[in-house]
Amino acid sequence: MRVPGNLVQLLPVSAVFILIAAFINPTYAQSLPLEIPFAAEWAASAHARASAEAFNHWNDEGMVPIPCARCHTTPGFRDYIGADGSAPGVLDKPALTGSVIACIACHSKVTRALTKVTFPSGLEVKNLGPESRCMTCHQGRESTISVNKAVAGLEEDNVDKKLKFINIHYRVAAATRYGTQAKGAYEYPRKHYNGLYLHDKEASVCIDCHTLHTFSVDVANCDTCHRQAKKKKDFKNIRRTKGDFDGDMNEKEGIAHEINTLHEALYSAIQAYGKNVAGQPIVYEPHTYPYFFADTNRNGKPDGKEAIFPNQYKSWTPRLLKAAYNYQFVANDPGVYTHNPMYVIQILYDSLADLATKVPVKMSEMLRPQP
Repeated sequence: MRVPGNLVQLLPVSAVFILIAAFINPTYAQSLPLEIPFAAEWAASAHARASAEAFNHWNDEGMVPIPCARCHTTPGFRDYIGADGSAPGVLDKPALTGSVIACIACHSKVTRALTKVTFPSGLEVKNLGPESRCMTCHQGRESTISVNKAVAGLEEDNVDKKLKFINIHYRVAAATRYGTQAKGAYEYPRKHYNGLYLHDKEASVCIDCHTLHTFSVDVANCDTCHRQAKKKKDFKNIRRTKGDFDGDMNEKEGIAHEINTLHEALYSAIQAYGKNVAGQPIVYEPHTYPYFFADTNRNGKPDGKEAIFPNQYKSWTPRLLKAAYNYQFVANDPGVYTHNPMYVIQILYDSLADLATKVPVKMSEMLRPQP
């Protein structure tokens, strides 16, 4: 039995949970009225948003493929962790469409027992608690390892038509937080990087900052230390470290602004490299797969019919691919500035420094944080 996504969207929250209960235990569903703790909170979260692209992308196919079902369907997630009685760590079949991430995905005997997570790099983090449930999905799908595998044996600045953009995927907070212990970003050889970022003893796991069940940032939990933070947008103005990392002569701006400036500089360097080294101008459009496209009119913007799949960027070199991968890594975690700011600055700085060997990049005033 499955609950179609369009039906879930139309039903009231209580009815949705009755259907879920009926799936688990049909006799239990007869005990009305049924009250589910935190139902309203869950219903307000992205996990319950039945109309979202994340739960509808495969509707025409009728099945969610194996690599995607693990995190985009409740049955797929339960299969992957072994909550359905199958072997844990393996997902060997696709899932039906029409599923959101329901209570039974995160609440089971198996999820309560989870203590470790394996990242796409193959690196494993142990001795975890409830945060392992979140980290199982919010870790991305690529890593330093997969990028190195794609470019192995290729000359750094030679265009290779076999290369394609490698996308880390979305909402990769766990990979950001664990830094080099996960190797979710591309880490350059012979460089040292920060590992797990511990905000403080009161904010060490996901739900210390994110409200349980809604997953939104709980601003009220932060104002004990960050008195200036009254709304979520205020977090971008917080600064706890010294150093002018982006070289703009302002050490008082929020660390998010330091990261944004470096991120913008990296995009400029990527565009300069595409035009002057790879031989094809490149533009980025964050809402259209595969995100990087050929700038056919050479105006530096993804306009007209440029941001379409047939016009995807194809003049990749290993050096350009690494930098673009890191650009997307930072773009796909809206909370990088609080999840692990120094790791993010390190990968941005190193990406800029690598491109600077081929195109002009003003880095003399920039600062790389040491691990």
